[in-house]
Amino acid sequence: MADPKKLARVLRVRTLQLGLAHADEARARAAHQQEAALSSRIALLADEVAPAPVGAAGFSLAAAAHYRERLHRSAETAANRVRSAEADAERAAAATRAAKRDQGAVEKLIERGMADAALREIRALRETPPVRKIRHDPC
Repeated sequence: MADPKKLARVLRVRTLQLGLAHADEARARAAHQQEAALSSRIALLADEVAPAPVGAAGFSLAAAAHYRERLHRSAETAANRVRSAEADAERAAAATRAAKRDQGAVEKLIERGMADAALREIRALRETPPVRKIRHDPC
């Protein structure tokens, strides 16, 4: 069986790794939320620049078309960033699950080692010869 001190050190490292994985996952989720919010704001702006049945000069229609085209390109870029953020969040969640699994495995090894040590102590106590005390009656 592995050394208890070594297992305790590995457990501390795995616990730190789990905390870092949780932090990375939280950052990835926050980035995903920010990208989704940006995408929705761009969509709202694109809807506001949409053509309206109002008699307007040709230059204002051309300017609106130009801004609408730029907003659509920005919306495509934002959608790609949202997909990328989703993928990052999934990778972070997978890393968190792996860190939890690793930490659980080390905890089980420690528990198994403690149980084995207790069983060895019990067996050692059973195998010791009985100690017979000689009692003298008060004289």
